[in-house]
Amino acid sequence: MFLLFVRVFLCILCLAPVSGLKGAVGEVDFNRDIRPILAGKCFACHGPDEEARKAKLRLDDRAVAVKKGGVIPGKPDESKVILRVFSDDPDEVMPPPESNSALTAEQKEILRKWVAEGAEYSLHWAFVPPKRPALPVVKEASWLRNDIDRFILGNLERNALKPSPEADRHILVRRVYLDLIGLPPTPEEADFYVSDKSQEAYGNLVDRLLKSPRYGEHWARAWLDLARYADTNGYEKDRSRTIWPYRDWVIKALNEDMPFDQ
Repeated sequence: MFLLFVRVFLCILCLAPVSGLKGAVGEVDFNRDIRPILAGKCFACHGPDEEARKAKLRLDDRAVAVKKGGVIPGKPDESKVILRVFSDDPDEVMPPPESNSALTAEQKEILRKWVAEGAEYSLHWAFVPPKRPALPVVKEASWLRNDIDRFILGNLERNALKPSPEADRHILVRRVYLDLIGLPPTPEEADFYVSDKSQEAYGNLVDRLLKSPRYGEHWARAWLDLARYADTNGYEKDRSRTIWPYRDWVIKALNEDMPFDQ
């Protein structure tokens, strides 16, 4: 059930409006707005690699960046980074023209706004303990079945949208089969769900599919693709290689809901 919750949560995130400087509400967020700019445009020359670092300026460490005057919190017009970013002098502007990594006008303004607001840094999200968010207040509370629905409905209402009517039960059973195990139901499986009129019918269906060995086979594909798993080496000879135990281990780990730290 944990992996199913993660998937639903990611769907919720996809529904959330994308925030940049334009239309952003509140402060600039380091991980959302600033880290991508610094990582893509600055860290190659002003990051953790001492041998590649230029001008003794390090921007991935706030204490060092502030100490060297590269960033002066609250004072963008005195910060070296902002002065260089907005410079019209080809010998002074950063990133340098020959890098072909020029910042857009919007990216420059985001950096200026970030420094003006105090140039706060944040750990990468993977190292920040998650906090339970406040539940959104919604108008059509009768539509809700659980707290996840509040986030979905909250986004819909903010965009003046309404939920679609509930799908036909034959459509629902097909969707959940394809989503969880990657295979459509047989006619008998579909009819079994449709004929089950109990309130627990859908939950029982989901639990049954999560216990299926097909669940791990389906969801392991994404993991194995990221790990570039294959039964052959590829390249010019494409010879076979015997690493199927890893594939089977990933499938087994998913089917047993193995914790990530194991």
